[in-house]
Amino acid sequence: MAKQKLIDQNINQENLSKKTYRIFELAKAERPFLIITLILVSIAGIITEYTYAAMWFGFALAAYSAIANDSIQTIGTFIVSNQKVKWYWLWVFIGLIWVITITYSWFVFEGDVSFQLLSTPGLEKAPESFVFLQIAAPIVLLIMTRMRWPVSTTFLLLNVFTYKAGTIVSVMSKSFFGYVLAFVLAVFVWFLLERFVKNYLKGEARSYWMVLQWITSGTLWAVWIMQDAANIAVFLPRQLDVFEFIVYTGFVFFGLGLIFFLKGDKIQDIINEKTNVADVRAATLVDLVYAVILFYFKMYNNVPMSTTWVFIGLLAGREFAIALGKHGKSTKRGAWLVRAFRLARKDMYKAMAGLIVSLILAVVINKGVREEIFALFNF
Repeated sequence: MAKQKLIDQNINQENLSKKTYRIFELAKAERPFLIITLILVSIAGIITEYTYAAMWFGFALAAYSAIANDSIQTIGTFIVSNQKVKWYWLWVFIGLIWVITITYSWFVFEGDVSFQLLSTPGLEKAPESFVFLQIAAPIVLLIMTRMRWPVSTTFLLLNVFTYKAGTIVSVMSKSFFGYVLAFVLAVFVWFLLERFVKNYLKGEARSYWMVLQWITSGTLWAVWIMQDAANIAVFLPRQLDVFEFIVYTGFVFFGLGLIFFLKGDKIQDIINEKTNVADVRAATLVDLVYAVILFYFKMYNNVPMSTTWVFIGLLAGREFAIALGKHGKSTKRGAWLVRAFRLARKDMYKAMAGLIVSLILAVVINKGVREEIFALFNF
């Protein structure tokens, strides 16, 4: 008995040593990122009390972190299916669409670059001062992006500025409904197309598929901007003057260049691990269905929503449809269903983690949200 106990202790010590070694190796590999993160946190702590500087610093962090995390939704399939195209041509194409789309909102809505999403009650007031956690929220998003977590930038960035709990509930309700709708629609579409896609996607794609994919990717990117530009602009005045508009538009434009240069960075793995998305034809179908769903929700109302939840619902439904469409032995289909479930569960867990973090920050930062929640539970 004592011998077995000694063996178990040795095994536990060995496992602990292995875990410690892996953590050490990870920290060593991520040393530059950790140093940059510490510098950003230090700057955030110093700059918070200087409202104007904090506004632009927070915007810069939000702009890069939001697009870097959400790049998997809109330009992820575009990147992976255009690996043979020089990164700067992809950047110019997507960057120009950004400039045109944002300029349209700025002109039509008289200085508003959020397509009126920030006119939603609870978000309509521009920040007059900042607290450290509001500036730190985009840094948290950067860390989660580095960890390959598909986090809702809408939840993480907008919730910390919302002063009404009802606004958070509305955003969450719309986002959850978006996940369910995207999942069901994806299962329906890809189950019907599975046999067609399986037979038609053989061999090299014809040249017109590349044109179609660029058109659908560009359309999806424009629709995404209409939904998520608010996440970036939430730090800024609700109406931007000419100078503010140029800084806002130009910073994001060049930030896109960095993302394309890095080929989507580490979070791109969420796309790469999915079935057959490197094929330009499959990528075109993903982008088309996603664009239709986002456009529907944009027309539905101006309440912001998490495009991340819609996207992971779309990918989950697609994986399940592909698994259901597998023919042959039932064990083969079962293995594909298990794989689809695991991928969907992994993405869901990570998205839920981001939601929980955003809710904690919202409750800690905003007195109005705390009071509403305490009143709800009779505290």
